[in-house]
Amino acid sequence: MSIEEANPTSPAGNPTGERKTLDGQGLRKLVEAGLVWLRTNQQTVNALNVFPVPDGDTGTNMVLTMQAAYNEVANSGEKNIGKIAHDIAQGALMGARGNSGVILSQIWRGFARALDNLETMNADLFVQAIHESRNTAYKGVVRPVEGTILTVIKDISAAVDEARKENDDLVILLEKAVEAADASVKRTPELLPILKQAGVVDSGGKGLFFILEGMLRKVKGLTLETNVAAVQPLSAMQIEQSVEEIEPGQDYEVVVDFRPRHELNLEKFYADLANMGTSIQVGEGDGMYRMHIHVPTEKRYTPIDYIMGLGTITKVAMENLLAQMEEMEQKPEAPKLSLTPVKPGQIAVVAVAPGPGIARIFASLGAAAIVEGGQTMNPSTEEILSAFENLPTDKIIILPNNKNIILAAQNSAEVTVKKVRVIPCRSVPQGISALFCYDPDGDLEEVAEEMTRAITEVETGEITTATRSVELNGVKVQQGEVIALLNGELVLSSHSLEEALLGLLQQASTEDRERITFFYGDNISRSEVNRLVDLVREKYPNHEIELHEGGQPNYQFIIAIE
Repeated sequence: MSIEEANPTSPAGNPTGERKTLDGQGLRKLVEAGLVWLRTNQQTVNALNVFPVPDGDTGTNMVLTMQAAYNEVANSGEKNIGKIAHDIAQGALMGARGNSGVILSQIWRGFARALDNLETMNADLFVQAIHESRNTAYKGVVRPVEGTILTVIKDISAAVDEARKENDDLVILLEKAVEAADASVKRTPELLPILKQAGVVDSGGKGLFFILEGMLRKVKGLTLETNVAAVQPLSAMQIEQSVEEIEPGQDYEVVVDFRPRHELNLEKFYADLANMGTSIQVGEGDGMYRMHIHVPTEKRYTPIDYIMGLGTITKVAMENLLAQMEEMEQKPEAPKLSLTPVKPGQIAVVAVAPGPGIARIFASLGAAAIVEGGQTMNPSTEEILSAFENLPTDKIIILPNNKNIILAAQNSAEVTVKKVRVIPCRSVPQGISALFCYDPDGDLEEVAEEMTRAITEVETGEITTATRSVELNGVKVQQGEVIALLNGELVLSSHSLEEALLGLLQQASTEDRERITFFYGDNISRSEVNRLVDLVREKYPNHEIELHEGGQPNYQFIIAIE
């Protein structure tokens, strides 16, 4: 689709082939194309995670933000580009998830501001809109960091400004924007050392590149669908989610790790697997391939036999999907939360919780509303807003409890008439520490200040499993090892939970503290939890030790050290 075809005011038969203007319908179609291409490359963006932890969610956050933006105009026939741009910006604002999604919404907000109520956009307005996108994005972050999506939009702005000096063709300007985004993303590791250490580029910047590239591909008539024969990084494989998408007749899940004897012919590999089953995924890392497929009962061994003919199998896993689904359906419902009632004039606390057990703890400590979310599932601005808009008070305190939710919480504070204060707690232990200072009848500003001070008095430990191999902060990590993070920083990697847990506590100078509180996740058995906590009791006999079911995904333990 050319921009002339998207814009009825531009003559499709223009003999020069120049594309001078764009209207609202043209912008709507380009936004759809950017969304589709970003979704196609979603797992590529997710895999660009600095830390080897299972929370590579930038691609997912940006897709959901763009989806919310497009939903606002999907069925609109509006031709005024200013009105369409404002609808897109409003959808992005309310659907923004994670830091990347919030900054993306700010980019759309600036873009819309420059086009306020204008019928069409020409080259000069396009340059102006990109400039305003840059300015709004930078203003939306308290401490802008270069080497991120902010740098990418800044470099795009400079590139289109320079390109405008020589031409007024919108497609050429879009080409220059895509080229600048690509080059800027590749430079991000030079500006942000942590990216260079991890061997990745900035994920938010890469997401923005894919959005613009999708628009350009649409204009040039190129496909926006993914190549079926694709290999993704092992860390990006969504095997757990595939259980929720079981097709009739696909009774078993088979996962095979193998090393091919010769270079893998992906086209033939996918075609052969397609004759066996569905939900096919192929991942690659460290010279090893992982194949995932759903197959009928009678074909459950067929993929294994097939791959044996291609190379050496190192690991096989097989699960009965029907049994899994029955178990999920029979799982008892979690007990209903007993939230703290709030009266008009009182302060209400809204807490974000990554697991049902943690949600119950926040509720017991005085939270009036709980928002489900955390690592890998950042709530949107709208979800946070909805949690407190109907509470019978205008004084609200939000506990994001995750560094990637703080911006969305601040967004929600900006779109309400209520008095909202966001406590910058970056972890569950910090949020709980803040809640101990909560006084529903106190002065909003004084309570918020005291809660903010309280979050500095606790150390946060996290234990999880490495999703990829990397060397970071002097720590060598192998995929599948148990890793420990202290206050969000990777501190060690180990072959065992026991070693990782005790090593983390040692690095946190736990001997100088008084209390250790464990919140265990949904991926570790209670017997293993008890064994490990008993070891900690032996190591720290004079400490007060508490144990709670957190129910959080991916992280075996979240630990508060006070």
